Amino acid sequence: MEVKVFKDYAELSKFAANRVLELIQAEPAGVYGLATGSTPLGLYAELIERKAELPDLSQIKTVNLDEYLGLELNHPQSYRYFMREKLFAGLGLKAEQSYFPRAEMKDPEEARAAAREYEAKLQELGQRTVQILGLGENGHIGFNEPDSVFTAPTHLVDLTENTIAANSRFFETEEEVPRQAITMGMAGIFDSKEILLLVSGEQKRAAVQQAVLGPVSPELPASILQLHPNVKLLLDEAAAGDLLTKLK
Repeated sequence: MEVKVFKDYAELSKFAANRVLELIQAEPAGVYGLATGSTPLGLYAELIERKAELPDLSQIKTVNLDEYLGLELNHPQSYRYFMREKLFAGLGLKAEQSYFPRAEMKDPEEARAAAREYEAKLQELGQRTVQILGLGENGHIGFNEPDSVFTAPTHLVDLTENTIAANSRFFETEEEVPRQAITMGMAGIFDSKEILLLVSGEQKRAAVQQAVLGPVSPELPASILQLHPNVKLLLDEAAAGDLLTKLK
């Protein structure tokens, strides 16, 4: 795992954008794994601002990590809506270039079938050029929550109270936050040539240190990234704390 520490979130986002630009220029027909949440917003804004540096994007494909269960496709808190508003519209990507878990249903059995469908689509599309990840305060990646085992394929997951509370800032009330989601599993996350893990803020510091320095354990899902051969961990100083000192 390659660890890079930046002065602030803006510098982190610019570095991440530079790397993604390099990758798209090298593989303009590649498959790119994307994440939602507040952390990648700076990266996405940089890509839109520097659109002129990008090659023709008509052959690119994108896959998203996850989607809340039970939200309509155009719900303002759905991840389809998020990606359209924060990245796809700005880059001019067409809807058919981007893939998400189908998750607008409320029935768990239908959701599990949708998870299997998305897993099949990921395998059909093939290995990603890069997978963008954020990190939850409890160490989750995608919506792979702390558990007793790592789950390999795309699956239906019950969100923890920690995650629900953290995501409530995007909703009018905490009660409106969905309690379940469909998420790419660890096999999907690992099927990428490169992983960019972006982490910002002091509130993520403990999870970062456990993920990098602690044992590989499903109780801290991000710790499994220690086993991937090409992870770039991008931190601002607030998230890094004294990590670099401990790594010496």
